[in-house]
Amino acid sequence: MKKNVLLLIFLIPLLSFAQVKKLYRQAYRTTDPKEKIELFTKVIALEPKNFDAYFHRAIAKNDLGDYSGAILDYSKILFYKPDADTYYNRGNSKFSLQDFFGAKDDYENALKLDSQFLDAKYNLACAKYFLEDYLGSIKDLNKIIELAPTEDKVYTQRANALLALEKYKLALQDFSMAVIINPNADTYYNRGLTHLNINYYKLAQKDFNKSLGFDTNNASAYFYRGASHLLLGRYKKAISDFTTTLKYNALDYEAILSLALTYYKMNDLQNAKSNFKKAKSVLSDDEHINNNNIELFSDSFWYKSQFFFFKQNFEALTKL
Repeated sequence: MKKNVLLLIFLIPLLSFAQVKKLYRQAYRTTDPKEKIELFTKVIALEPKNFDAYFHRAIAKNDLGDYSGAILDYSKILFYKPDADTYYNRGNSKFSLQDFFGAKDDYENALKLDSQFLDAKYNLACAKYFLEDYLGSIKDLNKIIELAPTEDKVYTQRANALLALEKYKLALQDFSMAVIINPNADTYYNRGLTHLNINYYKLAQKDFNKSLGFDTNNASAYFYRGASHLLLGRYKKAISDFTTTLKYNALDYEAILSLALTYYKMNDLQNAKSNFKKAKSVLSDDEHINNNNIELFSDSFWYKSQFFFFKQNFEALTKL
């Protein structure tokens, strides 16, 4: 009997080890994040210091949008066994929660452990951008470009930082490089916006044409192409694009306002007046408020990027 008891004592941990391996394999193979979490939780119950299980459970939680839960799992790993991948992933979860300071710290810690971790360097640059450290962001992106000069997203992000510093020509060069490296709906769209914002309307219109050639369902591309048409005096084409924009969102006040502006330029005062009234009603349904104040549209493209054109035509619309 004593011999059998000893055998059972050694058999129990062996069975637990085999069970952990089986559960881990099941969890790793499944594509269902909820099932992953359940299975990795069972693994952790049997092996409380199985850091791989914590790591993969954190990824599954992050995929489900449970960023705080993911951060807790990553933090447990980092307490015992700091590594670059875990800092990087915890930084991503913090970034998703818009904790840009926390994300920045984690990306920096990841780079202390692995100075060649380019994804961490890129995300650090993005965190700095959202913290309005545009020069710091550009500095990090410059280093990435030195090591990996064919990544279009890096040029795009550097262009965004340059735009924030009002360095439009340099930003345009970076957006153009992104187009050369990877001509697609997004790269043409981004360059089109920049052309539009620096009043290169014909070039903007061409870029939006290219963007829509790749993706015919980009409502914003229709809107901004319509804006370029309006500013070029191509009113019928502008009407067509703004009308298409409204098919995606019938209450898009900027598209409705743009129709009002375009109809006014066409001297179709009835349609101009009705669309102007509708645009105001989308933003303010209280008839007792003076919604002829231009500040009502302070978030619009026209107010922010074409204020002189907008103010002149807005005043005319209020008199209809």
